[in-house]
Amino acid sequence: MKLWIGNIAPGTSDEDLREFVGKYGIAEVASIEHVPGDGSRPAAVLDVAATTEVLMKVTQRLNGMYWKGRSLNVQAITR
Repeated sequence: MKLWIGNIAPGTSDEDLREFVGKYGIAEVASIEHVPGDGSRPAAVLDVAATTEVLMKVTQRLNGMYWKGRSLNVQAITR
């Protein structure tokens, strides 16, 4: 399953993302793909090992949360 996190702070490392989602129940992140763009609202797609239930709870908790001075946009991709 995948977790899309948008509007992350520029310069946020893969390790930062792993630690951040780990605090909210995502123990394993298999890969992280940074979404190309103009750099004003960086995003990343995380391939995670989580049940649909856990992924939905994490999405609800993180969407709109302020992290590193930015309001995150978070969506679960369950297909």
